[in-house]
Amino acid sequence: MNPRSALALLALAGLIFAACGSDDAASSGSTTATDLSNRGFDSAEVTGYDLVEGSDITMNFLDDAVSVNAGCNTMNGAFEITDGTFTTGPFASTMMACDDALMAQDAWIGEFLEASPEVTLDGSTLTFTGDDATITLAEIEPAELVDTTWMITGTVANQGVSSVPIDSTASMTIADDGTVAVDTGCNTGSGTVEVSDDTLSFGPIAITLRACIDEIAALEASVLTVLQGEVSYEISGDTLSLRTGEGADEVGLELTAQP
Repeated sequence: MNPRSALALLALAGLIFAACGSDDAASSGSTTATDLSNRGFDSAEVTGYDLVEGSDITMNFLDDAVSVNAGCNTMNGAFEITDGTFTTGPFASTMMACDDALMAQDAWIGEFLEASPEVTLDGSTLTFTGDDATITLAEIEPAELVDTTWMITGTVANQGVSSVPIDSTASMTIADDGTVAVDTGCNTGSGTVEVSDDTLSFGPIAITLRACIDEIAALEASVLTVLQGEVSYEISGDTLSLRTGEGADEVGLELTAQP
């Protein structure tokens, strides 16, 4: 082999090696589920679909689950990210009735996310790219657990999330003195709570004894069942998730921070 041919082969080998290195770097820098854990995002721009005026899309991620709200119902499901592709579904959804436009928007976002769009995270900007639309979301600053009014937006039982009655006022507020104020949607009460990094330990909660209509009485029972003893919690953006029990016996609450 002459020297010129040898140099050409070395140059070609260098290009191949560099290309492989670039692929490896791109792969190692791709978005993972861990990158999104305990983070919340709110839509900044949507192309390819016109959102209902005054609505937006929020997404809150836990370790392996995501909750999505597009102005009406909240959808929950497990998710995975493989080679930059987001996979989820089918979603479990609350069943609140909304106007037709918001119901159609719920259906659209569910179909969009279940169609395995590409996902990229660039700092605090999350982008989903599908065949016909792109959703760009900006990160939501995590809400503070203490001294925040948390509105109860869903109850968890039988491994699913259920809506609360329309116009429900159910909420929970933890004060920095170790007390908790509770509104069950009908009665109000208070008690003590100890806060650790990932659990809340509730003491007995004393509440008023006003009679409630059936659906509010059911909500009250769910709230008081969860807010007793040790409960695990996770905050993702403006969403607080409470869980107690295991497997099929797990119950919980989904709450949203109020401004």
